Amino acid sequence: MAKSLKCLLFWLLLQLLLLQNSQTVNGSPNLLRIGVPKKDGFTQFVKVRWEPRENKYKVSGGYCIDVFNAVIKHLPFKVSPEFIPYVNQTGQSAGTYDSLIQQIPEKYDAVVGDVTIVANRSRFVDFTLPYTETGVSMIVTAKHGRHRTMWIFVKPFSWGLWLSIAIASISIGFVISIMERNVNNLPERGSQTTSPKQLNVVTILWFPLLQAVLPDREVVVKSCSRFVLMVWLLLAFVLMQSYTASLTTILTVDQLQPSFLNVNDLRKGGYYVGYQANSFVRDLLVNRLKLDPSKLRAYDNLSEYHQALSKGSQGGGVAAIFDEIPFLKLYLNKFGSNYVMAGPTYRADGFGFAFQLGSNLTSHFSRAILNVTESDIMDRIQKKYFGDDDNGRVQDQTGQVSSTTTTNLTFHSFQGLFLVTGIATVLALIVSESVIWQKPISMARAYSEKYLFGSTPTRSRDNTVHPSSDSPAAIDTSASDSPDGNR
Repeated sequence: MAKSLKCLLFWLLLQLLLLQNSQTVNGSPNLLRIGVPKKDGFTQFVKVRWEPRENKYKVSGGYCIDVFNAVIKHLPFKVSPEFIPYVNQTGQSAGTYDSLIQQIPEKYDAVVGDVTIVANRSRFVDFTLPYTETGVSMIVTAKHGRHRTMWIFVKPFSWGLWLSIAIASISIGFVISIMERNVNNLPERGSQTTSPKQLNVVTILWFPLLQAVLPDREVVVKSCSRFVLMVWLLLAFVLMQSYTASLTTILTVDQLQPSFLNVNDLRKGGYYVGYQANSFVRDLLVNRLKLDPSKLRAYDNLSEYHQALSKGSQGGGVAAIFDEIPFLKLYLNKFGSNYVMAGPTYRADGFGFAFQLGSNLTSHFSRAILNVTESDIMDRIQKKYFGDDDNGRVQDQTGQVSSTTTTNLTFHSFQGLFLVTGIATVLALIVSESVIWQKPISMARAYSEKYLFGSTPTRSRDNTVHPSSDSPAAIDTSASDSPDGNR
């Protein structure tokens, strides 16, 4: 009897150990109490509303809730979440996000919502991997670039490129004038004019540009001059096409320029800055960006953002709104025609789910988040709440949104073409002007005869070369020049 009782106790102990091990692997019991923050604005992320039939507040959806429901479907065990809004008796938010996560594990098993992963909060809870884009940036009003001036035609090229074109034109004209200097009269463009064209200073400056606009095949005579002219026309053709395309873009594309480039402009000007109420962004603005706390104003929703930016800092609003990337993208999708995201993106770890310190659920949910974010499920959820970004902006990998802008072309864009033109022109000048390379050859030949052969031919005034007196040729000549004429 005692032996059977021991076996029964051993079996019960073994079952308890197996049950405990199963709960340790799976993380917790099936029912999870999920704390959800209540927001007055930005209900696209978390939506909490009053249910008259049940006489209580209930979580009715939102981006964060849908992501959580998608994640629990990828867990290796079943979980039944019970969403509990974090509200007080009056239906308002019961506290800040920091106070919400501190209710774990006494009141909640986890917290789900637009809760940002912050180092200070990690002292109380464990966070999963983030499931949203990271970073904090600012939104400012945009200045449209349709203001035109009378000098807009020079904007496609930088001043450095204009100067390079002028130097290239003068150089080409100077080289052609050297190669054509032996031709007194250039051939006529037609039979209507009677006066011949001369290569003077004005022609040197005007000739390359004239040929780029009104090319004339018979304006030069030598083949090398025509080769240089052909290379110049190729350069001019590329420059003209680029100029036309750039000027067309400037005249037709509506360019958005931010009214403030970075936080330094806001700090120096003493402008008011807005942020989302109950957000960690305020600490970032004060502690990291060193903004004056008296210049900060808190807002609850997109409409308040829009009103504050419309009024401006001097009109009772703000000059910029600082917030996390998902909130700013939501604002741009709704009011993006006159606003633009500017400045650098400050590091933040995005939204995550909060669990008790040391909970095994954190690792299981993190792996499930990876499965969701790498599938098309996340794309469908984002499109459901935020739609497509159809405001003509370009988004980079950090979520930065900027307007499409055009910049003027610089010399660096065409330096290869200028280099080819310069090399071709120099080679044509060397081939055309034989005196450039024949004179060094003749000098080298004279020095070689003087130092290698040890004799130097003498020249008379009529440039006739006379050999030295001791040579056989001199003896024969003197013999032939004798008075009797005998040899």
